Amino acid sequence: MQSKVSKLLWYIILSMRSKKIKTFYTPKQVLENDKTANYSKSPLKPKLLLAYLKQKKLLGNFSITDDFKPFTKTDFRMAHHKSYVDDFFNGTGLCCSNSLAWSKQFADSIRYTNSSLYAAIRNSIVNPKQVSFSPTSGFHHARPSGGSGFCTFSGQVIASLKIYNEFGLSGAYLDLDGHFGNSIEDSRVFCKNLNKAVPLDFNINPEGYDSDYLADLAKWLERLKYAILNNKIHYVVWCHGADSHADDSLGRQCDTDHWSACSTLFWKWVKGMDKILGRPLPVSCALFGGYRDDDYNSVLSLHTSDLVKCFKELLEVDVKYTIEVLPRQKIGYGDGKRLRRKRRILDQKV
Repeated sequence: MQSKVSKLLWYIILSMRSKKIKTFYTPKQVLENDKTANYSKSPLKPKLLLAYLKQKKLLGNFSITDDFKPFTKTDFRMAHHKSYVDDFFNGTGLCCSNSLAWSKQFADSIRYTNSSLYAAIRNSIVNPKQVSFSPTSGFHHARPSGGSGFCTFSGQVIASLKIYNEFGLSGAYLDLDGHFGNSIEDSRVFCKNLNKAVPLDFNINPEGYDSDYLADLAKWLERLKYAILNNKIHYVVWCHGADSHADDSLGRQCDTDHWSACSTLFWKWVKGMDKILGRPLPVSCALFGGYRDDDYNSVLSLHTSDLVKCFKELLEVDVKYTIEVLPRQKIGYGDGKRLRRKRRILDQKV
């Protein structure tokens, strides 16, 4: 009898999860002008991904909302010096410290990319049955004094501080971008309460290659489980950057099988946490990096496959999709030298 009751309770828990991913997107968060001026396609990636999902007949699985307000300068000053914030929005001084071409439309779009991340995280807390998704990147290398590595403002830092100020809750970031996410660590001295908003050791960046990378992620998920059970961490943000794929132009950590295995491991872990907690764990996700000179659809396919893993492993929705990642084309000496320079831009150290 007790076994039947347990199965019934588990079924009720599963039923709590919405079968669609709540997505925080507006065309205003996309850079439309000067889109060929930047090496990074991240400012255009939200639109490209949604178009790709539509092409693959997957967009109907996402509940899209644009009901979030753009950040103000006051929001950005939570994590950055006033002088840098003013420089960026005025198009002066350090406005191009992110290694991206500046334009007013780009500056306006930044207000929405950052607020999209915050809105997704906040929704995961107030509506935990919904997996929340912000199709954004360009956050985790920015520093209090300026942008860096194709990142303009520290969106994670701002979002976490706003969540802590409103709810008193602490979060963890699983940052599987191909390059260390330094913005949280570089902001700890500058930002009051950041150590409470994102406790030390919970800006998680797995290390290693292929099976070692997967094993390191598993180790961190086990630590994270106990932090959640001990009420130290209250929500989780999953950031599976496509540039941790071995065929990315600027990354190198995992082949396709191991990259996909990371997605499977995480979404199964969330399902297990739901069962342990007896309620849905607040979880949101974002895109982060991904760079392919030769075939950008490979980047979009990796991001799509991660979302499909969420549907299959956590939400139990049968979504048909086959990952499509082309091997990276061989490059000449001149191209290799240029890519090494781009890698140095991204390989930040605390």
